[in-house]
Amino acid sequence: MSSEAEGGRSAQLKHTGLRPGWTTGACATAATTAAYTALLTGDFPDPVTIALPKGQTPSFALAAEELTDSYAMAGIVKDAGDDPDVTHGALVRATIRRLPAGAGVVFRAGPGVGTVTRPGLPLPVGEPAVNPVPRQMMRDHVARVAGRYGGSGDVEITVSVDDGEEIARSTWNPRLGILGGLSILGTTGIVVPYSCSAWIDSIRRGVDVARAAGRTHVAGCTGSTSERTVVAEYGLPEDALLDMGDFAGAVLKYVRRHPVDRLTVCGGFAKLSKLAAGHLDLHSARSQVDKGFLARLARRGGADEALATEVADANTGLAALQLCQAAGVPLGDLVATAARDEALAVLRGAPVAVDVICIDRAGTVVGRSSVA
Repeated sequence: MSSEAEGGRSAQLKHTGLRPGWTTGACATAATTAAYTALLTGDFPDPVTIALPKGQTPSFALAAEELTDSYAMAGIVKDAGDDPDVTHGALVRATIRRLPAGAGVVFRAGPGVGTVTRPGLPLPVGEPAVNPVPRQMMRDHVARVAGRYGGSGDVEITVSVDDGEEIARSTWNPRLGILGGLSILGTTGIVVPYSCSAWIDSIRRGVDVARAAGRTHVAGCTGSTSERTVVAEYGLPEDALLDMGDFAGAVLKYVRRHPVDRLTVCGGFAKLSKLAAGHLDLHSARSQVDKGFLARLARRGGADEALATEVADANTGLAALQLCQAAGVPLGDLVATAARDEALAVLRGAPVAVDVICIDRAGTVVGRSSVA
């Protein structure tokens, strides 16, 4: 396939002409790797190279370093590429201290990194807001450094972000009960930049490429985890995958004018609950999870008033889902079905069959609609 006919997520990104960047999780992993290497060897690797979940091996220059007998600290300045990310330019630090054999890897929140204070997030209350994938990346790199230089791999990692508490005021963290600073985020290590016009144009190109390749089934995905889900479910090739990001409306409106036989929409439960409630732009700055709407759906699925009230008062969409799962109320399926119906309404009778799959952060399917 020539470069002119390339499809899929990577081709969409190339088409936008926007420069990708690195997540706070990738920066924290690089800082951890450099600091632990220095703790074991006495020298900081600069630049420091890490391996990301999809196999990329970026290198990061150190912006800060400190080595004592008891700890090592390294800092990386986050480069978010062309994405208007509030953490662009932030200094992400990792401080590493040895722990007794068998202690494993322990995470601490330093200045500028938040602590989870309310349920409904992918981390327990009381934990530092270092998300699961960045934690695993850091554990993996600690193990690699330990294996290379003879360490035990038992360490305390304190992640901090200079001015992170102030930066966090521009995020949803305070409303979610993440107090004291930012979250350390990322599932791929790469920040995919979004310019509305450029990304919507790339979505249209993706549909055109899929149709030209004779694809009759395409999938609009909110990110890399949902892409993996639809590939596992349906075996779709790369050029049938549309990285719609937050732009569900752009996919639906273009497919309405340029139909394919079947469209699968796949994404996180909370994000797709916004589509179910009638939002076509799923970005957190432009639409929010409506827990009152979720409570109404829960009632429709058999929830009593006590449960519906809990859902309406839940901290996050995930917390609402978990409440319903525990009670045997199929909120995930109800959201997927409502999202499918909203998609069909936007399609306005175009000859396109639609199904919706909702997933959690790990990629587990938590709701699905039938095809209609």
